[in-house]
Amino acid sequence: MSTNACPPDGSDAAKAGPGDPCLGGIEAISAAVLAMSRHLEVREVLQRIVTSARTLVGAEYAALGVPDDHGGFAQFVVDGVSEAQWRAIGPLPRQHGILFAMLHEQDPTRLDDVRADERFGGWPSAHPDMHAFLGVPIQDGDEILGALFLANPVGRDRFSAHDEELLRILAAHAALALVNARLYERSRELTLIGERARIAHELHDAVSQKLFSLRLTAQAAAALVDRDPARARAELAEVSRLAAEAAEELRSVVVELRPAALDEDGLLPTLASQVEVLNRAHVARVVFTHDRVAALPAAQEEAVLRVAQEALHNALRHSGATSVSVELRSAPGPKGAGRGARLRVTDDGKGFDPEGTRRAGRHLGLVSMRDRATSVGGSLDIESSPGAGTVVELEVPGG
Repeated sequence: MSTNACPPDGSDAAKAGPGDPCLGGIEAISAAVLAMSRHLEVREVLQRIVTSARTLVGAEYAALGVPDDHGGFAQFVVDGVSEAQWRAIGPLPRQHGILFAMLHEQDPTRLDDVRADERFGGWPSAHPDMHAFLGVPIQDGDEILGALFLANPVGRDRFSAHDEELLRILAAHAALALVNARLYERSRELTLIGERARIAHELHDAVSQKLFSLRLTAQAAAALVDRDPARARAELAEVSRLAAEAAEELRSVVVELRPAALDEDGLLPTLASQVEVLNRAHVARVVFTHDRVAALPAAQEEAVLRVAQEALHNALRHSGATSVSVELRSAPGPKGAGRGARLRVTDDGKGFDPEGTRRAGRHLGLVSMRDRATSVGGSLDIESSPGAGTVVELEVPGG
């Protein structure tokens, strides 16, 4: 199946539109494949597949449907349709007509006018008018993962055989990208389960020990009330201190267990809110500065938030810092990608020897921070030394 040879002039395939890689060489398909592979979240991969297909072939509209088990679509993404149009169209389509055929047939469907096909079942009144149609299933072996649809080739009356060939190639790569994204999300689910188990273990070890000490100290204070009031007051002060530490342990665990409101509020407001809470709860001054950072893929925003939480936890709990600053700035992304972000958490605490800490097995969350950075294609740098404070810097690429 050749992709780098253009068909002869006058052939059906030679009528390909502005997205045809014959006009730009094999780079067009390569760019589309790389764009799909750059993403890890399923939703992001689906959207990138649709956008790449529409650009590659040169179509006015593109859509991709992933079926559920109940006659509908688990996910349905579009490109070329505005948000207002999409809202006006209404609920997701059901599996019927051409869409049903595409999800149950392994061969592509190319029509000069979809409205003239006997399987056409109509569309909502707000749906854009479509005529020429090209659909290709996305398959993993014999399993059809979804179907990719294009409509209305730009500047042409119909899709060509060459368009169909291009979409076949893209669909094959799309299947790999989609399978990888699903595996990645499953891996994240398993990681989250393991993370919750770790937090539960820490909760048992840390808070239970604090509560046990608190109980013993309270008993000692009760025994001293009559014969040594001064010592009893000292023991009660220790009870207060232990109770405060136990409450702080509980708060930190709840923060880790409770999903951050990234989907509703976005990274900047979520991080700003958490810094504000920490600034009120601790003696140390905690400040947050930022510039206009573009929205990042969900996995990257979560990684930035979690690394910030871990760095803040270390600074406020272990370093003895009087001042902690959190900065979030825009950063250039890789070539061909959007702008990324750079997180920097700085404290004026006692610092530590990162290499010595690693050798001693006291990780201070350093391993988890590095793992989170690596999982989204980012980089983490930690600078610290005894008596010189700590700087944690994370950089993630754009989407």
